[in-house]
Amino acid sequence: MKLNLKQYLFLVGILCLSMQVNAQFTKATSKWKALFAVGFNYPTRDGFVDGTYAQSVNFPTVNIGVQHMFKRTYGVKLDYGFNRFRNDDASPEFKINYSRVNAQFVFDPTEHLGFFPPRFRTILHAGPGFSFAKPLGNLGDNKQSFLNLLGGLELHYAINEKVSVYTDVAYIYGVTSLDDYDPALSGLGAFNGSVFNVTFGIAVSLSGCQYCD
Repeated sequence: MKLNLKQYLFLVGILCLSMQVNAQFTKATSKWKALFAVGFNYPTRDGFVDGTYAQSVNFPTVNIGVQHMFKRTYGVKLDYGFNRFRNDDASPEFKINYSRVNAQFVFDPTEHLGFFPPRFRTILHAGPGFSFAKPLGNLGDNKQSFLNLLGGLELHYAINEKVSVYTDVAYIYGVTSLDDYDPALSGLGAFNGSVFNVTFGIAVSLSGCQYCD
């Protein structure tokens, strides 16, 4: 079946529009973004006193942040994270609320890698922060606060110019030691270790799709 001139021009126009949209995803970056993600966590055993440890997989993990890009490839973000974990079946019973605040440097190496499709972005992020561990119930005297260092990798897929979905794998290293802590109540529920997080979320542009260069 032959195409007439109008049909041919229509198809060419659609193809050009598609190529233009893909080019925008590769070159344009939102200066300001809000990020929200939920997932699960694993607290390392060395953060608990002997004989006490948490489940390998714990829910929930919730991360909320704001990101600002200075250029297409780098920026900063400030985010808050909340984790809940509880005892493993072979451990004495406890529940802990673990929260953190981190200021992070953000780096997007996607353009240098060259093998990702246009709508995909990779984001490396790392920075210092402060952690707060608070056991629930009558173990509240064991609450702690300490410095942390966070590092992670995000993989984003752009749905449109303003919204993308992403997954984030991050490790929060507790800059402290149980040797520095004199645990109350025999240490039950005390935690000042590291946490491994896996989350899935959404990133929304707050400033439109802009060139940062």
